[in-house]
Amino acid sequence: MEGIFRQYLAVYRPLITRLNQLLEPHGLSYSLWQVIFYIEREGPSTLVEISNYYEVEKPSITRRVHRLEEQGVVEQIPGNDRRVKVIRLTESGETVYRDCREKISRLERKLLEGVGYEEQVLLNRLLPEIKKNLLREGGTGDEA
Repeated sequence: MEGIFRQYLAVYRPLITRLNQLLEPHGLSYSLWQVIFYIEREGPSTLVEISNYYEVEKPSITRRVHRLEEQGVVEQIPGNDRRVKVIRLTESGETVYRDCREKISRLERKLLEGVGYEEQVLLNRLLPEIKKNLLREGGTGDEA
């Protein structure tokens, strides 16, 4: 089916723009939200764990964490190895998470209006499969 990726990108870019607008009153962007979301879901985490999950270079995650530290959203805690930074949400960060999660959930419900439950389940199953295929191909884009 030609054009599926064009359709995906046509949704992706405006969605990220909308999420950034939604998060901006909290001093956040979607890239900062990703760190908060991961830590809330997985618990205190290292920079490497976060960067591996999102497949982003560690320096990029380090910059995001520094910004979140400056905002009082996350803090470093001692880990088993002094060389490894373990990051957790602060009380303020947990509040920010709850507020933003509520807004994002409302947006998600609104965007999925008119999309049947079975279609949502199918989409939820298909996107990880496409990602898995992309990673298996090396993700370079040279194959096309």
